[in-house]
Amino acid sequence: MIETNRPAAPGAEDEPDLLRDQFRQLLRYRRLIGAGVGIGLLGGVYLGVSTADTYVATADIVLRAPTDDPFNPSLAPDKAINIGSERQVALSSSIANEAAKKLRVSASDFAALRAGLQVTNPPQSMVLRFTYTASSPAVAAKRANAMTEAYLLKRQEALDVTRDKMVKGYQDQRDPVAKQLDELVKQINGMPAGPARDAAYSSKTDQQSKVNTLNSNIAKLQALDMTPGRVTSAAVPPHGADGPGLAMSLALGAAVGLALGLLAAWVRLVFDPAPRSEGDVARALRAPVLGSLPRGKADGGPLLAAGEEDPRLAEEFRSVAFRLAYDSRFADRRRLLVVAPRGSSEIAAAVAVNLAASFAETGKDVLLIEADLRTPVLASQLPTDAAGRPRWSKNQGTAGAQHGDTEWPDGRQLVVDAGESGAFDLIPGERVRNVPRALTSSRATRLISEADSPNSTVVVLAPPVLSYADALALVDRVDGVLVVCNPGAVHRTDLTRIRELISGAGGTVLGAVLHAPLPGEKRGRGSFRKGGAPAAEAPEPAPAPPRRREPQPIPYEVAAADASHHIPGDGTDTVALRTVRTGRR
Repeated sequence: MIETNRPAAPGAEDEPDLLRDQFRQLLRYRRLIGAGVGIGLLGGVYLGVSTADTYVATADIVLRAPTDDPFNPSLAPDKAINIGSERQVALSSSIANEAAKKLRVSASDFAALRAGLQVTNPPQSMVLRFTYTASSPAVAAKRANAMTEAYLLKRQEALDVTRDKMVKGYQDQRDPVAKQLDELVKQINGMPAGPARDAAYSSKTDQQSKVNTLNSNIAKLQALDMTPGRVTSAAVPPHGADGPGLAMSLALGAAVGLALGLLAAWVRLVFDPAPRSEGDVARALRAPVLGSLPRGKADGGPLLAAGEEDPRLAEEFRSVAFRLAYDSRFADRRRLLVVAPRGSSEIAAAVAVNLAASFAETGKDVLLIEADLRTPVLASQLPTDAAGRPRWSKNQGTAGAQHGDTEWPDGRQLVVDAGESGAFDLIPGERVRNVPRALTSSRATRLISEADSPNSTVVVLAPPVLSYADALALVDRVDGVLVVCNPGAVHRTDLTRIRELISGAGGTVLGAVLHAPLPGEKRGRGSFRKGGAPAAEAPEPAPAPPRRREPQPIPYEVAAADASHHIPGDGTDTVALRTVRTGRR
């Protein structure tokens, strides 16, 4: 015997498998990924169309600082010129006004003229790059050259104005000193020799030195090379439109859209409360996933799977049965409680029936108990053998008569014909006035204890564990629980709560069986009617059958669908279980 209650922890060598599993989980959100790719393609189309008639022309200017010796290698023009300030000047309105005069642009087009210009500075250089964008290659080149010429003209004017102001300032300082010097020279010529004449000569020398210094400064300023810069690359009409083109734009948009779609899918995956994989289900229940039912081929079909018609589905049920048979906890007591989390018990009923058939195929004496006393339907959904003799009647035949009570279980038993798998006994459910009392009665306890007999197995089908407490009332006698759920319609917190409820009641979750969504079932939690039935439009009620009615054998291929059973005196309608044959698509 082996224990299968805890999944093995993945080792470090399984990290590539985990990454592949996470990638497959992302592919569950194909709509988000497709929407991201679609948005990216639309952006690529817009980029390709918007840049199809856009042309860019470029002109480069090397700036020069005023100097009296342009061949002196010790001069550092980058220290004399603030390249950031010059870039802002090139983008100013004064430059645009000068270019507008040259191009004869009207005042209404002035804003567009200025908006098309971009000025950049390549790193580690004294170059200003004028880039102009226009709808025509000739216009782009013409306006780029006009902007560079306007900038050089304005910079030349600014340098000339600065030099003229400095020259005028030196001249204003020199003229009074030169006038004093002329007067002093006249005085010296009329003075006799002596100490006074010597003092006058000393003053004359000082004033002459000042005049010479100021004249030297003026001469240097006038000798400066005031060239503001030179055009190293004039703008020429571009040969093609700017931009990557439509094909490249589409490829770029698809790549960006795919990245956005994957990001959105990852965010959705992180905040998705539903189990993302079988590992999530196993971790929430702390029990292994024993099987995963394939998708149904049709919307309806018999509750009992036929191996010849759908061998894959039949083998899946056999695999689950064998894994349970080799679990020591189940093999010791041979009692199994099959439940769904919430909502419909349709697939849980199919699992319970087919597991009973699989156990019968191995030679076990199998008893299937329908403990769903709120919506009992197995008697009308399964093929029964009218000539068969129940093997469990020894303890159930007179149980009801001894107590003078007709409440469930009342001793009624059916033999279900499972075809080549053999046959098993069925205790059908009955609608009763007090469900908790019926489930916890001594007769129900004796019925479940039939599994203590050698070579016997008891399978109990209970209502959804989160909708009713019926399953918890049975856990102390059927401690092995099998959870049947659709991972996309249940939350991880629901599975954790199921495990805690079952453990608190003294039971153990043996494993889980996963299945695909039912036809029309929405993802996530649905809203349910009072009583646990799905919130769907109720079908028309069928005529009320008598309370005690012997079941009639029905053909194997026929299955009831959405029948409503009315109980006299109860005043309520019960939506019956609609059988769905699950299989591969």
